[in-house]
Amino acid sequence: MIDNRKEQERAELHRTIWNIANDLRGSVDGWDFKQYVLGMLFYRYISENLTSYINDGEHSAGDTSFDYSALDNKNAEEARADLVKTKGFFILPSELFENVRQRAATDENLNETLETVFKNIESSAQGTESEANFKGLFDDIDVNSNKLGGTVARRNEMLVKLMNGIADMKLGDYKDNTIDAFGDAYEFLMGMYASNAGKSGGEYYTPQEVSELLTRIALVGKTEVNKVYDPACGSGSLLLNFAKMLGKDNVRQGFYGQEINITTYNLCRINMFLHDVDFDKFDIGHGDTLTDPLHWDNEPFEAIVSNPPYSIKWAGDDNPILINDPRFSPAGVLAPKSKADLAFIMHSLSWLATSGTAAIVCFPGILYRSGAEQKIRQYLIDNNFIDCIIQLPGNLFFGTSIATCIMVLKKSKTENSTLFIDASKECVKVTNNNKLTQANIEKIVAAYASREDEEYFAKVIPNGEIAEQGYNLSVSTYVEQEDTREVVNITELNAEIERIVSRSDVLRREIAAIITEIEGDVDA
Repeated sequence: MIDNRKEQERAELHRTIWNIANDLRGSVDGWDFKQYVLGMLFYRYISENLTSYINDGEHSAGDTSFDYSALDNKNAEEARADLVKTKGFFILPSELFENVRQRAATDENLNETLETVFKNIESSAQGTESEANFKGLFDDIDVNSNKLGGTVARRNEMLVKLMNGIADMKLGDYKDNTIDAFGDAYEFLMGMYASNAGKSGGEYYTPQEVSELLTRIALVGKTEVNKVYDPACGSGSLLLNFAKMLGKDNVRQGFYGQEINITTYNLCRINMFLHDVDFDKFDIGHGDTLTDPLHWDNEPFEAIVSNPPYSIKWAGDDNPILINDPRFSPAGVLAPKSKADLAFIMHSLSWLATSGTAAIVCFPGILYRSGAEQKIRQYLIDNNFIDCIIQLPGNLFFGTSIATCIMVLKKSKTENSTLFIDASKECVKVTNNNKLTQANIEKIVAAYASREDEEYFAKVIPNGEIAEQGYNLSVSTYVEQEDTREVVNITELNAEIERIVSRSDVLRREIAAIITEIEGDVDA
């Protein structure tokens, strides 16, 4: 059942965000400007989050009139150590979003004020367990950038507009789904900017419907997992779907990921906070997962989901160390230097727990290309690591029309076969893109869970048969396409042609007779 009030509030929130973004960005490219909008949203969030936490504690203790935002800085300092220990950060009352915003219009040095506040928030975590999760979080909110204006006055004018716009967002009361509102605002912004960002958009954002499908597949048969991992985590939307579907407490040890792009890495950490994931419940690293992987020392992951970049270049066999890397060496060959797709697959398999499931979006070429990629597919099939291949519709992702697929990996399968699902038609068209509906998702997940043949849709193939096909994993090789062409009755068609030809002969004779008669009249 749909909560109409909630949906109305969400639609109103989306309209407000859209108006703010359009009003503010001006000549600034939206994909760049999102960093300011999201960064300021984050500043508001942690300010309100901290204030609410402190106020709730004081109110419970009997001081119902207490308001942290009205406290003087000197008295607030007494609580710094305890707050950093429990929340991971500290903000002085004078540096809270609402207080800085109240003074913003008359603050000629607003850019410097904000720069100081951001540095103070980051430094509050310095030397503590939360340092890594806060370090550099505000780096992309350059309050002195020419993108905001050519002069300090113009930049400050834009910053005032930005703060007022963020402050006016109706994000609810903290006791009434506040986290949903902040998180929803974040996801709407990311989706809005990604859809207008051209080719680069898909690298940063996986549509929520695809995220849900990956999560649902990884969770079949599970009600909790030790932790979830994404080796190319982008803004973290895939990871956070586990919090939505299972509840944060059922992801017992938290959320892990690695991201090579520094801006997106910062956005991912911000996204964790916006969805109320505490600093000790996530570990997002920055760097190249393939050549400099983090989380080596962690126990394997029971759930891995990812949408890694398609066919990017990597070191491959130019780096002699990689062929001996325990992640890649079992296959006896490295993914091609120009196509790292299967390197991400091998990395994920290596990080996967014996009882775990990995669901990874893949470029379709890796399913059938020859050479090193064929040898890696042979390793995966001969060792029974591939559980399922799902063909998705084209045009699902922002900025690309490619019809991608999902490869599902498992280490403890009970049968030596692979399930193929042709979901290429499971979508509806929305403007210029295709979209998975809830019914589409349900159908795909049900087919995956039941693991039964379904004409034109799903087929379980023994791995020996796949070997005979040269380890080709294209779904169309194994799942027959339904012939939707009109069925023609040849006997009836021939009879109709004969009737038409006969009628044509009669008409010709009649026309010839008419012409002869006319010619006779003329001669007379």
